Amino acid sequence: MKDIFDKLQAVADRYDELNELISDPAVIADSQRFMKLSKEEGSLRETVEKYDEYKKVTQTISDDEEMLREIDDPDLTAMTKDELSDAKEKQAKLEKELEVLLIPKDPNDDKNIIMEIRGAAGGDEASLFAADLYNMYLHYAERQGWKVEVVDKNETEVGGFKEIALMITGDKVYSKLKFENGAHRVQRVPVTESAGRVHTSTATVGVMPEAEDVDVELDPKDIRVDVYRSSGAGGQHVNKTSSAVRMTHLPTGIVVAMQDERSQQQNRAKAMRILKSRVYDYYQQKEQSAYDQKRKDAIGTGDRSERIRTYNYPQNRVTDHRIGLTLNKLDKIMAGGLDEIIEALIVADQTKKLEQLRNE
Repeated sequence: MKDIFDKLQAVADRYDELNELISDPAVIADSQRFMKLSKEEGSLRETVEKYDEYKKVTQTISDDEEMLREIDDPDLTAMTKDELSDAKEKQAKLEKELEVLLIPKDPNDDKNIIMEIRGAAGGDEASLFAADLYNMYLHYAERQGWKVEVVDKNETEVGGFKEIALMITGDKVYSKLKFENGAHRVQRVPVTESAGRVHTSTATVGVMPEAEDVDVELDPKDIRVDVYRSSGAGGQHVNKTSSAVRMTHLPTGIVVAMQDERSQQQNRAKAMRILKSRVYDYYQQKEQSAYDQKRKDAIGTGDRSERIRTYNYPQNRVTDHRIGLTLNKLDKIMAGGLDEIIEALIVADQTKKLEQLRNE
């Protein structure tokens, strides 16, 4: 445990340093630096408060043990032993809590997200499954008290989505939905299947943290903006107005096209939000090859053999292949009851990181 305490003391020292910095007039004058340091200070506060509590409990244990060696009064001895027992129980509980708090935090956990759902292998059935996943996340978000905004969509004739992009905002959205990144496989009888045979199709889900101004600042000179006439439904308005927007971030080659809104200004705003998040996601990987490999590993190509989770309708079963979790409640999960899966994924992730922390 000594290594753990050394790390805790380092966190406490950094916390004190941050409090001094954010009180410095020069830092306060630099709004971006002040925001960044304040955010870091806030992320360390709970750990430092628990550590202070732990030190007080440890001191109580030391004092009680010393008192027991010196006193011979039966009533005082019994009272001290009770206090010592409670203190040791509290100490053990705090040790476990502090270990979890020391797990390296994902800096994006508190962020909102942009989620992109795409029909992959399976044609019309894949697009219908993409729509089912959209509804599943919509209902889950409603249960969490989050807000969902559709920022772009490409519908199919059968009522599904080739792709749909969502902005999900609320409390710690990324921390819960980041594990949804990947290929999702469905096994069921498609509505278009007359012989009643079970088909396998896939849809991919991409989850990106929403980039804040403090995270990434895009130079206008690095962005090429093209405007053009929207295609699809919309009547004469579509033919006469160049409301669609395509933004290209020249240094990375990332392109975002937006034509969902009727006004060019609205499409520009939505395109910029998605572009910032994609560029932020890109630069987190530091180099192109690492970025491409990570996105490929996370989302996959959509092939039927690649999947993080399988939704089996005939058996009302959902299996998350990463942690070997199978639940026979697909109907509830598709209605937004994702809590059990997400909590299991969070615990598995914490367990893995705790083992790494202990082995450092």
